[in-house]
Amino acid sequence: MELITVASARQAEAIGKQVRLQGWVRTRRDSKGGFSFIELNDGSCQGNLQIVAEAALPNYETEVKKLGAGCSVTVEGEVRQSPAKGQATEVAAKSVTVHGWADAESYPLQKKGHSYEFLRTIAHLRPRTNTFGAIARLRNQVSRSIHDFFQEQGFLYVHTPIITASDCEGAGHLFKVSTLNPAQLPLQNGQVDFTKDFFHRPTFLTVSGQLEAEIFACGLGKVYTFGPTFRAENSNTSRHLAEFWMIEPEMAYFDLQDNMTLAESFLKRIIRDALDKCGEDMKFFQERVDKEILTRLQGVLNSQFLRLPYTEAVEILEKSGEKFEFPVRWGIDLQSEHERYLTEKKFGCPVILFDYPRTLKPFYMRVNDDGKTVRAMDVLVPGVGEIIGGSQREERLDILEQRMKEQGLDPAGYWWYLDLRRYGTVPHSGFGLGLERTLLFLSGMGNIRDVVPFPRVPGSAEF
Repeated sequence: MELITVASARQAEAIGKQVRLQGWVRTRRDSKGGFSFIELNDGSCQGNLQIVAEAALPNYETEVKKLGAGCSVTVEGEVRQSPAKGQATEVAAKSVTVHGWADAESYPLQKKGHSYEFLRTIAHLRPRTNTFGAIARLRNQVSRSIHDFFQEQGFLYVHTPIITASDCEGAGHLFKVSTLNPAQLPLQNGQVDFTKDFFHRPTFLTVSGQLEAEIFACGLGKVYTFGPTFRAENSNTSRHLAEFWMIEPEMAYFDLQDNMTLAESFLKRIIRDALDKCGEDMKFFQERVDKEILTRLQGVLNSQFLRLPYTEAVEILEKSGEKFEFPVRWGIDLQSEHERYLTEKKFGCPVILFDYPRTLKPFYMRVNDDGKTVRAMDVLVPGVGEIIGGSQREERLDILEQRMKEQGLDPAGYWWYLDLRRYGTVPHSGFGLGLERTLLFLSGMGNIRDVVPFPRVPGSAEF
């Protein structure tokens, strides 16, 4: 007997094989002809495999006829062509071994049609549902595509610290990391004496690996990070998480135009792989989640991304005649409604906005010659809005120090970052892509908490 997955057993090439399958029962129905149909799924694919269990099986009456949703089994038998429509194969069972029972009265997934909100309360069981199985497989494929893309482009994968003393974004929404006892804090002159803490200074969970990635880019050329990041932002919205995964490439000798070109190519690779390698799951999202998702993704894939200066975008928005909830003027951070107007109504394609006001962006973005704007970029896509944010980094030491002071940062705390500008500075660029935001875009799901295995949000860290 060959141990294979349900995905493999559903293929016509498996017909005639003697196989062993392991998984969970989705449904069981009994026939008057003295046999039962068991729908089996092991997470390898969206569809189930039909198992035909004959009454001649020694445990047919005692076990097989008692199987229900959630029970775990091993099935041995022969793959044969299925006479039923909609499935190429089925398995004629020679044995069914039950490993674990699931009580029909208490098993939460016994019935169909549970809301996503309810399923978040049973995050330990929701991977067994069609939706979250599809999300998990898509997340896996996107993660693989990310590594494949950068490795093929000659990038090095680097691991940047999760614990850091730097605030890359300057937003202040940081989780503190400390071994000090909150009930007995050591004080000096009325302030917490962090020299008594583990790292002898205030430290935090990282909000970005960018600054550390720049270190490697300024010595090794092209690098990328892919890991968890954290924001202690008290936002209970459908687009915010306290813990999420970021992909952040940094490239020496890349200017902003190079950065835009790479970002477009990267995003298209992720979309193409999702459509090519997760076809059954993407079809499920189209049928059950968002009727327009495949059309929208194909549109992005077939489009050339429009590159538009922030100033021109503001002028377009001001003249649009649209009634925006947030009024538009030069100098504001554009909202999702503005971004989606540009991509969905005005241009009908992805848009890369660039050259934002310096007052909106962090200290590390390169200042343009006009002194008012910086070499920032945001990639906007239909259905979501911003999906990638990046910039050409400021490589000039004097201007970088000036920008730090402008934003209330002590340059002494970033001495190592400034050293990169003192010793062999180079033009360089990079961007960040949030994995969960990307999964929202690819699947059409409406809440970011439903595309992460265990959502971390204000008031919730149970699983």
